[in-house]
Amino acid sequence: MELEIEIEEPWPGEDWQALAARVTAAAARQVPELANERLVTSLLFTSDEEVHALNRDWRERDKPTNVLSFPMLERGQLLELGADGPPEMFGDIALAHETCAREAAERGVSLQDHAAHLILHGLLHLAGYDHEISDADAEKMEEVEVKVLALLGIADPYGDRDA
Repeated sequence: MELEIEIEEPWPGEDWQALAARVTAAAARQVPELANERLVTSLLFTSDEEVHALNRDWRERDKPTNVLSFPMLERGQLLELGADGPPEMFGDIALAHETCAREAAERGVSLQDHAAHLILHGLLHLAGYDHEISDADAEKMEEVEVKVLALLGIADPYGDRDA
């Protein structure tokens, strides 16, 4: 997967591009359809203000949130996408700095680990996973997140369980 990354203020000077690449590679190990090299994903590290505007304008939810994802492919299209052909836009992900930093502090984890979780969460939404459909779907998505985060050396964000 190719990542097109834009990093805006107020994100601190960490290597967010390297983090996103590590998350994407680990995700592709657990979710094979994410390993398709034709996929192109845009990832925006931005402010609460920008994510609030995106959430309001595109989701009709007038509030900031930690991560937004905007898929460009249906799950069936993703699963049928062959290895040969032109690049295919997978979708867009936006992370809100202030919300991410606050949540990381509340959970006692680093901003980098929380951002890794949210990048992964966004990628899974692009791939058709959805925790809002049912408890079973939420559990399936969380299980995948825990396994991928374990590959990155990041603790289970949902509590103590085996990865």
